[in-house]
Amino acid sequence: MAGPSLPPLPLPQGISQSYLPSLDLTYHYLSAGVPSKPLLLLLHGFPELAFSWRKIMVPLANLGYHVVAYDQRGYGRTTGWDTREYSTVDLNTFSFVRLVRDAVIFVSALGYKDVACVIGHDFGAVSASLCALMRPDIFKSLIMMSHPFRGAPQLPFNTKTPPAPPTGPDIQAQLASLPQPRKHYKQYYSTAPAAHEMLEPKPELHAFLRGYFHLKSADWSGNQPRPLKAWTAEELAQMPYYYIPPLESNMREAVAALMSQSDPGEVEKSPRWLPDAELAVYAQEWARTGFQGGLNWYRVSTAPEKYMLDVELFAGRKVVVPCVFVAGKSDWGTYQERGAVEALDDVCEQFWGTELVDGAGHWVQQEQAEKMVDIAEKFLAKVKKEAMSY
Repeated sequence: MAGPSLPPLPLPQGISQSYLPSLDLTYHYLSAGVPSKPLLLLLHGFPELAFSWRKIMVPLANLGYHVVAYDQRGYGRTTGWDTREYSTVDLNTFSFVRLVRDAVIFVSALGYKDVACVIGHDFGAVSASLCALMRPDIFKSLIMMSHPFRGAPQLPFNTKTPPAPPTGPDIQAQLASLPQPRKHYKQYYSTAPAAHEMLEPKPELHAFLRGYFHLKSADWSGNQPRPLKAWTAEELAQMPYYYIPPLESNMREAVAALMSQSDPGEVEKSPRWLPDAELAVYAQEWARTGFQGGLNWYRVSTAPEKYMLDVELFAGRKVVVPCVFVAGKSDWGTYQERGAVEALDDVCEQFWGTELVDGAGHWVQQEQAEKMVDIAEKFLAKVKKEAMSY
């Protein structure tokens, strides 16, 4: 659907929205600041949009940057991606290298040759990390938020002697065999029914998204994240239903079950950082596009043997640009992959540390916008100082 036929988004003063046609996509993007300034590129995750960055774009622009966020492939008002249903969509068009290509094309179409910092949240942190990994000549620094990067894939080494067959646990089977059977959300998101089950019935979509955003925020007292001891079903089952739902439940049902047990006073807090009028943007956009585009990313990530072979070109490579990891203290996303945060020193040559933000869950830039801007300001100042010292 073309941009002019859609109503404008309710954006804070100082943010504009535009469309940028380039090669296979027409990007819908938001921008703040002066185009002649150094570029900050913001990449959203699931189930979010460029709109998710609205609270920090103007403050970042006031630091002397041109701040831009676009709806990524499969999301929002960006068009040109494969919109076919589950059984016929070409998942190769959602490969991780394709997501990096999207960012490179977009930056070039804007008239920039490099990006001062790429900032990614949730699945967008994967995109941002891969941008820094694959094109450090373009993406000069990295802030990953709420999803630590596991690094480039490893290839079989010294295979003159045949390697032992894999002996790792079948985690899906283990979860299904628990006394209270569970499953992993990434596997659920990769199934054929997931997009329909999350979308329908549409009149209840707003309530579902309210629950989803609330439960993953610091407002829900059920979030008490901690490092897991092992990659086992018993340990994974300590995480809330929005990560490890009941085996027979879809995501809407899992969210509804947790919301039915929630303190109404806690639920009332979320509109402080996500008012109904802003939540309505998400509900309206997802009702219009459906969820399959966003969920295709999960299908790629859960079938790496089919759709991530091109990433193996970067096997053994580290992120060489300065980077930092930021997450809310109440975010289970920090710990969902055991040891990922601790491994960032090995994954990144210039890892400058982890910042866990008080009063934030998964949606750091929305729950604690001022704190996020402060972290970014200090990081960007240090990057600039280091660059000037060379």
